[in-house]
Amino acid sequence: MKSIEEQQSSTINDTCNDCGSFVDIGTVLDEQDTCMTLSFSGVDAEVKAKELATLALARFPGCRAQLEAEASGCRLSLQFDVSAEKLIFALDNGLTG
Repeated sequence: MKSIEEQQSSTINDTCNDCGSFVDIGTVLDEQDTCMTLSFSGVDAEVKAKELATLALARFPGCRAQLEAEASGCRLSLQFDVSAEKLIFALDNGLTG
């Protein structure tokens, strides 16, 4: 860890001061990864999907949402302008995967 810190520019700090963890942001974000697909099931599947789509469109105006019916519920596809928006939306709403 210390060698990584010594190699970085004095103006850049990408190491957590509390735990010492190091992250290369390029390993977290893939610039081409802008589509999020979520499946919903149950009697309120469509309602839940529409609520999430509304949240995405309100937060990220350039986002596009597509809702498709499935045998057991529905599938929501959210197309974000950039991958950071997808990550932020997932973190804000407790989504994984």
